[in-house]
Amino acid sequence: QVQLVESGGGLVQAGGSLRLSCAASGGTFTAYTMGWFRQAPGKEREFVAAMNWNGGGTYSADSVKGRFTISRDNAKNTAYLQMNTLKPEDTAVYYCAAVKYRWTTSHNDYNYWGQGTQVTVSS
Repeated sequence: QVQLVESGGGLVQAGGSLRLSCAASGGTFTAYTMGWFRQAPGKEREFVAAMNWNGGGTYSADSVKGRFTISRDNAKNTAYLQMNTLKPEDTAVYYCAAVKYRWTTSHNDYNYWGQGTQVTVSS
């Protein structure tokens, strides 16, 4: 059973940056594709970015390409989401998620989820 704990959310002005972290425990971190998703009030959960289990492949949603970067440090069992040039429309609860040995951007495919961290971008 994999446990995921996000941190790093907060309030930031438009144009600012935040780095989210997702600490994993309870499993073999290098076996899991790590994904970031977000959910704004009244909206469905949406895919943000993912990195496959060996770090060889990444994919980001069009809405964040060029601004957000996903990475992972396998020695620390931690995934990151660096968010630059933040916009008010990036305001949401951000979740990290994990799925074993599968490359997917669908939230329905991810088995393990963190509790979420709030990101609020003021204009």
